[in-house]
Order: sequence, then C-alpha cells, then structure tokens
Amino acid sequence: MPAKSAAKSATKPAAKPVVTTGVPTSPRASAATRTIPHAGFDWRRIAYHTLVSRAIDDTEESTNRMRHAVPREHLVLYQFSARGHDMAQVILGSLINGQHDGAGAYYRSRPFLLSVGLSIPDAFGSPLGRAGGFSDGRDIGVVCNLPNRAGCTVLPMSGDVGSQYTPAAGWAQSIMYHRDALGDAGYAQCLSVALGGDASVATSGFWASLTMATTLKLPMLFYIEDNDLGISVRGDMQTPGGDIARNLASFTNLFIRNGSGTDPHEAAGLLQEAVAHVRRGEGPALVRLTVPRLCSHSGPDNQKGYRTDEEIADDLARDPLPKLRDYLVPALLSPAAWEELEAEVARDVAAGLEEARARGIPDVRTIAQHVFADDAPDVVEPMGGLSRAERSALGGTAVPHEDGELLRYAEAIRRTLRHELAVNPKVVVFGEDVGRKGGVHLVTEGLQKQFGPTRVFDTSLSEEGIIGRAVAMAISGLMPVAEIQFRKYADPATEQLNNTGTMRWRTANRFAAPIVVRMPGGFGKDVGDPWHSLSDEVRFAHAYGWQVAMPSNATDAVGLLRAAMRSPNPTIFFEHRSLLMTGDGSGRYPGDDYVLPFGQARIVREGTDVTVVSWSAMVHRCAEAAEAFGDRVELIDLRTISPWDRAAVLASVRKTGRCLIVHEDNLTAGFGAEIAGVVAQEAFWHLDAPIQRLAPADIPVPYHTVLLEAVVPGVEAIRAAIEGLLRA
Repeated sequence: MPAKSAAKSATKPAAKPVVTTGVPTSPRASAATRTIPHAGFDWRRIAYHTLVSRAIDDTEESTNRMRHAVPREHLVLYQFSARGHDMAQVILGSLINGQHDGAGAYYRSRPFLLSVGLSIPDAFGSPLGRAGGFSDGRDIGVVCNLPNRAGCTVLPMSGDVGSQYTPAAGWAQSIMYHRDALGDAGYAQCLSVALGGDASVATSGFWASLTMATTLKLPMLFYIEDNDLGISVRGDMQTPGGDIARNLASFTNLFIRNGSGTDPHEAAGLLQEAVAHVRRGEGPALVRLTVPRLCSHSGPDNQKGYRTDEEIADDLARDPLPKLRDYLVPALLSPAAWEELEAEVARDVAAGLEEARARGIPDVRTIAQHVFADDAPDVVEPMGGLSRAERSALGGTAVPHEDGELLRYAEAIRRTLRHELAVNPKVVVFGEDVGRKGGVHLVTEGLQKQFGPTRVFDTSLSEEGIIGRAVAMAISGLMPVAEIQFRKYADPATEQLNNTGTMRWRTANRFAAPIVVRMPGGFGKDVGDPWHSLSDEVRFAHAYGWQVAMPSNATDAVGLLRAAMRSPNPTIFFEHRSLLMTGDGSGRYPGDDYVLPFGQARIVREGTDVTVVSWSAMVHRCAEAAEAFGDRVELIDLRTISPWDRAAVLASVRKTGRCLIVHEDNLTAGFGAEIAGVVAQEAFWHLDAPIQRLAPADIPVPYHTVLLEAVVPGVEAIRAAIEGLLRA
C-alpha cells in the first residue's frame, strides 16, 4: 500500500487548480515540478503495462482488419479497445495492491487487469476464445475476472452496463465484515474499486452503489473514466452537464477528485490522494478522469458514422501514451531505456500471442459443466461461498425429529435463521426492513437485537443493491441471506440475479456466488393484488444455475432453508404469503441439524387412480380437495422446482395412469407445462387420460376477495378437476 509520505506528495501547493467547477481537486503542480515524476510509483512498470495494453489492442485490431487472410480460429470475434483509457487505468492498478483489495470492472478495463496480475497469454487467449482463461471460451473475451486470495480480486464482469457497481460495494462491505466482525487483520486498510465509463453513471447500479457506499462509509473508490461517449451518445445525455464529479460536489461522505486522465502527473496525484483517503478509513471517494476514446466503441462499430473528423482528431491529439513518454524521458528513463522497454514489450506481446494461439479450442463435451456445483473431490473449488470443509463441519442430518415443537411457518424460518447465525459466523441476513422492524412479515423479528446490526441489517431501498451486495459478499466467503420483500420487487434486480446464476458456468468454475434470496409472494390471507401477490416462480426455474425452493409447510421450510444456507449453489427460497399469514403451513420443528436435500418430493397421501402434483400453498387446497376421493388420489408436493423430482412424479403417474398439475402461477408457460411435457414424453403409454393442468388464467392477481377466488384455483375447482379426470 502507498506510504503516507507518498500519499502526501499529491497535495503539494501548486500554481492552479485542476478544474474550476467547485469540485474539490488535487492541486496541479507547477511546470517545473511536473518534470519530476511522482514518488511512490514504479513508473517503468506503469509504462510497461501501458505499452502492453496498447500493443494488444494494436494486434487485435490489425488482425481483425485482415479477416480475409486470417483463419477464423485466430480472430477476436468481439473486440473492445482500451486505447486512450490505458495509462490512467494502469496507474490506478498500481495502487490497488492490498491483500484483499477487490475490483468491479467492465469491458474496457483490460489495462487495469494487466496491472494487477493478468498475464499476456490470458489477455490474448480469452478474446481468441481459447481453452482456459477467464471462461474457457464461454464468455466474451474482454468480460474478465481474476480470482486472487492474496491480492486484488477482480470480480466477474458482466455484459450489462453498470452491473459492476453494486458487487463492488458489496466487496467493500465484506472487507469491513471480515475485518471487524471476524477479526481478520489481513483486511485492514483494504478497499474496493469500481471502474466505469461516463455512460454507466446513468444506471441504477451506479446510484444504488453510491447510496450504499456513502450511507455506510464503505472503503470504496469510484473510478469514472469519462470519454464523453456512450457508444454514440454524448455525456450530457447521461448526466446533466456531462460531469458527474461536479454534480456530486455536495454529496455527503464522498471525497471527490476531478481532472485529466491523459496527464500522467495529474492522474497519478488524483488517484494516489483518493486511494490514500479510502485506505485511511475516511470513507468512499470518487475520481473522474477525462480520457479520449482513440477507437470505435467496439470492433463492429464505426465511429465515423456519428463523429466528425475534427472530433476524432481532437481525441487523437490527447493520446496519453506520448505524454507518458515525455513525462518519463529523460526524467527517469533515457531515450535508449525507453526504446529498450518498447522492444521488451514487443517481445513479450509476440510471445504471449504465440502461446495463446497454441492453446486448444474449448472442448464441446464440457460445455454443460459448472451450471451447478460439482462437489467431487477432484474438482477445484471456485472462489466464493463456504468451502467444502466449512460446509462439512456444519454437519446435518436428513432425518427429522418427529416430536419437535409445533411451529407456524414464519417462526420455523426465524428459528432456522437464528440457529444458523449462531453456529456460522459467516452468515449475514439483510434486506429492506429486515433489521429493526424484523421484516414486513416479522420473519426476522428479534434477530438484530440478538446478533447485532453488523450481522442482521437493513438496506437502502434498492433490490439491485441488495442482490449485488450479496453476490460480492458470497464471493468473499460469507453466507449472505438476502430478503426481497415480495416476489414482484425482485424485478429491478433481474440483471444481478441472472448474472449470479450464470457466474459459475461463465467463469468455468473460477467463481461462484452461493447466496440465498428469501422472497415472499403469492396470494395473501383473503387478499391479493398485482404487486404483492405475484407468484411467477417459473422465471427462476428457467434461470440458469438457480435452485428454487417452494416449501408448503414449516418442517420442509426448515430443512430446505438450512440446505440452501449450506449449499454451493445460489437459491431462491420462496415463502408463500398465505402460509406466513395463517396457520396452514404449521409443522413440527425437525431439529437444528435437519437438512432436506433439494429435488426430493413428498408423497402427501398415497393413491391408486390419479396423481395430483402441486407445491407451496396450493398443496393444502389439493389435500382438502383429495379428501373426497378416499385412497384414489395420490398427492405429490414437489417442495422444490429446481431441481424437481421427476422420478417421483413419473413413478406415480405410471402407477395411477392419470395426472393433474395444480399451481398458482399463470397457466401459459407455467411450471406445470414443464411437468406435463416430461410426463407426456416419459410416461405417455401409461396414461389413461389426457394430462390436465389447473392454474390461474393469464391475467394479473386481483385485489378484491371475490375476484381473487375467481382467479386462483380453489378447493372446489380442484375437486371438480379430479372428478373429471377420474371419469375420463
């Protein structure tokens, strides 16, 4: 980390300010002083990585221009250049050297990655789609990641603009948790940095993370590289006046610096000052540096369609690379030494390209691997979640205590959370209103009082912030349990939820984020509406990499929630509102060690003539309806829909010859359609009647009780459907 004396070098009195917008700035050095490079930097290393980045961009761009002469396997299929952004990023990277520093980066951040440890062969290999590297050919080559347990971890990037911010804030909060709650001195003075362009400051992720960082005074640095272009859209369409630093001048708890990213002296001083501020524990900082974009947005883009020749020429005149050479030669390097450095870079880049091209094409036979965790001993554990040893130490049994205390659904969940908080110091529980209030359904009532606000805490009202924060916490090794108040409220977090589920696969098992998302939904007690009563669980069954639990009773809720909190996979834990509000889901507490494996259905009642398949609150209505038919109805409670117990359903249908599927989600493309498709494909010749589905019509959930009862399948409708099937 920078020494204090080095940090102070950025605050020497100077002749004039960096900018005159009223934003606090690092003073600009005089012309005489600026001939002496800043102390505390390895300027040769900075020059080396800047030249490497530029050479990689040159190679990729020139190769792709010769598409007619270069075999497809030697092409970068989707290229993003960082030219113009490179020098300042490398300077920043040279400062991010803490033992547990973290970074949320984006597709133009390769210079930063080079400066924190990315090898040249990997820098080439992933854009070429070669085996190994960031993703084993599964993701766009510049969507990078860098697992590192003893240095800067670059969190898995995403293709979504702005989605890097909330995980970066979550990493900053995890630094505080590891340092303060777990007492790990290795996290002292560490920080998290989020890199983004000027267009990304218009996204919800940026504002959510800014709120998190400033309200919690997180050790976080926002690095905004402003080239005044979001592909073709100018910066003043992203933020008023086109200067986010000036606009945030009065933001509480935010240290701001604003200047040029093409002047090495100025950029180094501003970044060094901001990093030192964050490392001292004085709260978050934001540095905006203006940079030129010396290229089109990406390989397929042609900037001449939306930029004038004069605009392009103006950017070329601001190229930071010649300025870096002038800054270092002859003050630190002789002309001959600079030429030697260029030759060294040329050799290294050529060798790196050769090594990358020699790597194999990814094996198509492995493409389905790593959607979910593989706990085989010979499979390397990814960075993220509890280790196998930690999960094994927690133990667990699949045999419930049958004489446990009778508990309501909500109390069973609360008791499980309380026990896991007590036995696992890495568990954290959070969400809007989760702390002091104890949740809008009072499921977490009393937990903050018992375990404190560091472990059970309220969040700002941003679902993207809740999930994004959970992702980075999980990557850091914690076990986050995040609450989304109602299923419908998860929609703003869709990007983060999708990226969480695909993380293990798209990083080829380098990273995973096994979080638990508690999500109430479904109709309430005698009430519904389009906002709080949405079920729509099929979206998560369709999402890659997610487990989805939908328990119908307190006993199963205990076992599935504990299984989720000890799982290497992310889980949606669906808590039905009706069960939270009534005694319908009451059950025996199965014990503090009970773990119910996912994908194991429960035979609620055995029968001979018709199989009824359901889950969550609808199980209770199905059970009541089935009473009228004695032992003719076999009722299956799936308990989880991802994975779901195909074997149990197929075995039952092959026995009874009939199948009715009852669920609360919409009929069209609901999860019942998946079950019906599998039954038709795998048990067709055993069917004595057509498969039937009973579900709400394709309309939103209504508010008035009479309307609600007309839409959601009730006991009488289920009874009639069973009777009709038995007559068929």
